[in-house]
Amino acid sequence: MKKIITLLLVVFLCLSSIFAFGACNKNQDEIIVYTNAFFAPFEYYKSNEIVGVDVEIMNMVGEKLNKKVTFVDKEFDILIDTVAEGKLCDCSAAGITITDARKEKVNFSIPYYTAQQYVVFADGSFTVSNATNGDECLLWSDLAGKKIGVQRNTTGDIYVDLEINGDGEEGTEDYYAGELNGTGASLTRYDNAQLAFEALKAGIIDVVIIDEMPAQYLIKNETGYKAIGIYYDADNATTEEYAIAVNKEQTDLLNAINEVLQQLLDDVDDSGNNGVERLVKKHFGM
Repeated sequence: MKKIITLLLVVFLCLSSIFAFGACNKNQDEIIVYTNAFFAPFEYYKSNEIVGVDVEIMNMVGEKLNKKVTFVDKEFDILIDTVAEGKLCDCSAAGITITDARKEKVNFSIPYYTAQQYVVFADGSFTVSNATNGDECLLWSDLAGKKIGVQRNTTGDIYVDLEINGDGEEGTEDYYAGELNGTGASLTRYDNAQLAFEALKAGIIDVVIIDEMPAQYLIKNETGYKAIGIYYDADNATTEEYAIAVNKEQTDLLNAINEVLQQLLDDVDDSGNNGVERLVKKHFGM
């Protein structure tokens, strides 16, 4: 009996060593990137393959580190927590906005794109305003009593929730929150922006709030819809910065990502577009 137990222990230890060795090899040779592939032009499906701005950026990182890069499509609301755990992926590139709450869980790369929140709606359903800079816009106050759709756990979701449920107390960091408080406005969360847009087209909701480029991409081949900036007043747009979320133990990966991003940001062409902006235009078909 004792010999059998000893033999089983030896077999178990051998198997454990084999699996551990395989896992180590994978960790050394591969970068696992979680994303949500419904956020064009930053990540989207083309012929069943995930492509986009973030994919190209991370492939450059893979070349720099001589590692294979594997993108895995997941729901947006699990990305930060999964990166923080560090068991299933190394980082997440998904047009992620830097927030203080997220910084407690993960490290962020340097910002590589400044985005503006946009509102998508049926053309003619709102009276459009003009910002001081001349751009067309809607004001948060225009959405009083409206049914608003967002992609779950995005900054659009955060903003709308604050506008509906915040108190807008002057002097607090959420001073602008509460614009829609008590107006009857409602929030509906969807798993991705495309589903929210389908709900808009079906008349289930009145508007979709999502970042600028994904908003523009949603209506790119549609007629009868507008996508314009959402403002607090004529001078104050709703903006944010994108970065890549990295597990806090992955300092070498973070450094490599920052080096690649800085090179892209410094590579400005004659038209004034940096490397990231050129990737955005490429994947937007501009």
